[in-house]
Amino acid sequence: MMTHNPSSETLRIWLLEDHEAFRRNLIRLFQHTQDIRMEHTFTTAEAMLAHLDSTDGEPPRALLLDIGLPGMSGLEIIGDVLRRAPGCRIVILTIFEDEGKITRALTQGACGYILKTAQPQEITAAIREAVAGGYPMSPHVSRSLVHLLTRMAPPAAPTVVDELNLTPREKEMLRCLVDGLSNKMIATKMNLSPHTVDGYLRTLFGKLGVHSRAAAVARAMKDRLV
Repeated sequence: MMTHNPSSETLRIWLLEDHEAFRRNLIRLFQHTQDIRMEHTFTTAEAMLAHLDSTDGEPPRALLLDIGLPGMSGLEIIGDVLRRAPGCRIVILTIFEDEGKITRALTQGACGYILKTAQPQEITAAIREAVAGGYPMSPHVSRSLVHLLTRMAPPAAPTVVDELNLTPREKEMLRCLVDGLSNKMIATKMNLSPHTVDGYLRTLFGKLGVHSRAAAVARAMKDRLV
């Protein structure tokens, strides 16, 4: 579990989850996560939207959103949430990992897609990454998204790897991305700090001409860079 920095901001989040046992587990998780506070929990989309409309306080920094709900589904309300709270970062937390739901969630405006099989530390890390402007994905979801992007990408002329001037370490990092490793896992594997990994990835994305992990992997696969 991440060590709390007293000077850091406490992230206020909401949870929309109708499965009682799973909801209780998440409540307990965030009770022991010092830099994240679960402010409200809801079991239906209708109740959550009504509270968002009526609250006098600030909207949440992030929303953990299930897909399969009684009444309106999680996918149906992403746009409604963002119209009411444009700064809210929506992270899907679900059992569904089919490409159709992943694509719909991301095109509607969700910034993350995490499977309920994720470890507790992966869920808390996903919240932090989302609020920091990132796009957290479970490895299986990343691979599904990469396959989708690869199929959708227009044919490209073969790329000579040497023309990109990738260093051996950048090539190794690109292979880690293709394998679905998170930044933390890359840091451990390559014996680097997370901050150093972030720097390498920014440089790597610049050389590849992309702006996200998924796009980097899609190019690596399409142009056979690794």
